Amino acid sequence: MLTSLTVEHELERLGAEVIYANEPTGGTESGRLRTRRYGQAEAEIYRATMIEMSMGGQYQHATNGWNHGYPPYPYVAVVDKDAPVRGQGRFGEMRPKKKLAPHPDERRFDAARELCRLRREEHLKGPDIVAILKAEPDRYPIEGEWTYNRVEGLVANPKLTGYQVYNRRANRTGRAGHSRRNPISQWVWSPKIVHKPVVSLEEWMQAQEVTAGLRAGVEGGPLLRVRAAASRLGLTVTAVSSNATHTLYRIGNRQIVLPAPVPEALVQQVIEDLGSVE
Repeated sequence: MLTSLTVEHELERLGAEVIYANEPTGGTESGRLRTRRYGQAEAEIYRATMIEMSMGGQYQHATNGWNHGYPPYPYVAVVDKDAPVRGQGRFGEMRPKKKLAPHPDERRFDAARELCRLRREEHLKGPDIVAILKAEPDRYPIEGEWTYNRVEGLVANPKLTGYQVYNRRANRTGRAGHSRRNPISQWVWSPKIVHKPVVSLEEWMQAQEVTAGLRAGVEGGPLLRVRAAASRLGLTVTAVSSNATHTLYRIGNRQIVLPAPVPEALVQQVIEDLGSVE
């Protein structure tokens, strides 16, 4: 309604007469305006109703566990055979409902889990994580190459927790090709886990807290110092395996087990011992 009023008033300012096709001819000015404004109000209400109905359908789609958009890196979208079968719609055959399933290449799940761990436990920034993933392409495969945006997008993606999530971004920003992040309070979550999780919800939340700290300029975790010291000696630090409390690392030709989080005293000891690693 605001748009039509703006156009109408601008044309009137320029001296152009505006006549709406659904307006009766003749009659009084007040009657003509009454008909015009009622029509505009009805159109505005109809638009709001359609948006509410559309969003309501999208919310229900997410709470039922069905996926929106392109599947994240460690997943593929598969047709949900248990979803209700829908008939022909007004625009043709209805698209089938799809859920997320693990990608056939199991290395993708391991890669996604590792990059989340690097952020959560080692407090690594995007470029550092990219460098680690690129160094072992056979272990961390991807179409094209790893980039900062891909890493940050995966770390921030709540679908890795096994929940289906919708309305993370607002596409209607007034700028073509641009979207903005909605606050978490506006996200729509499925009430339960609906696909295999890469990380737990608690681990995902910890990663988001670390990301917020890095963006605020907070110093990285203690393992950054270990990696920096190893790099100066020409050594690489590789995570071999991990569980809820400890991670097994390979540094040079040695393996060490470190708890998470790593105590400062232990970090200093590891750095001092690096000089004897061949």
